Amino acid sequence: MTKQNKIAWITDSTATLSNAFIEENDIYVIPLNIIFGETSYRENIDLSASEFYQKLAESKELPKSSQPAIGDFVELYEKLKQNYEYAIAIHASSVLTGTFQASVTAAQMEEFNVEVIDSKIGSYPLGKMVEKGVELEKQGKSYEEIVSHLRTLPDKGRLYLVPGSLTQLQKGGRLSTTQAIIGSLIKLNLIVKFEDGKVVLSEKIRKAKKVKERMFEIFAEEAHLIKEASIVHGNDETQANEWKKELEELYSHIKFTTTTLSPIAGTHLGQNTIGLGWVNE
Repeated sequence: MTKQNKIAWITDSTATLSNAFIEENDIYVIPLNIIFGETSYRENIDLSASEFYQKLAESKELPKSSQPAIGDFVELYEKLKQNYEYAIAIHASSVLTGTFQASVTAAQMEEFNVEVIDSKIGSYPLGKMVEKGVELEKQGKSYEEIVSHLRTLPDKGRLYLVPGSLTQLQKGGRLSTTQAIIGSLIKLNLIVKFEDGKVVLSEKIRKAKKVKERMFEIFAEEAHLIKEASIVHGNDETQANEWKKELEELYSHIKFTTTTLSPIAGTHLGQNTIGLGWVNE
């Protein structure tokens, strides 16, 4: 079989891409794993987002997450290099998961030309980076041009979140014990954000009703740079749609969607998390 000129696109299951987009564009998605007790589930294969959140509500112990085995990437790259000259892999923040490093190592082992990009983020912004790369390929841009553009996107990705569970965020190592205890004791509402791949505390807000107001203010600061954005949520479609409606009334030039946080994100952030994600133009 002669190798195609087409680029093989790879990402991981935290990207929250739609099944339609994945199938239409032959995106190869490597799943991360969710562990409830002794049972491990491949994200979005063995356990959908809705099944995960139901299980989370019923489970007495908090789930854990784990990165894909390096063998998953080796097997994929061994197969892809038979048909593709090039591949581009865009993964969730390398600070939060070893998925990026596993992808890099597997590409080196297989001696396959994979450009592996650390998105420094996850969820909706990660998915948008994959979508942008595919769009550039369809426009006829060269592999080098696409890679060059994609390399600029991690610093433009934004994800602000109001965690539904400080306990889960702290147990997952995404928030210090002190911050979680203080937040719980005085009923603070925390806004966290991604900064250079890390989840950091952005703001502490005393009154719950002020949280949305502050999130909208943060969004307004960069609204002139945004064409598309999503209200990301941990199984709270009602609140997400309320935010979406209000934002659509404020910004007619921006296309808004809602995105359910993937099980991996839900593992660390909890039920009823809500936030805003986008990639600046």
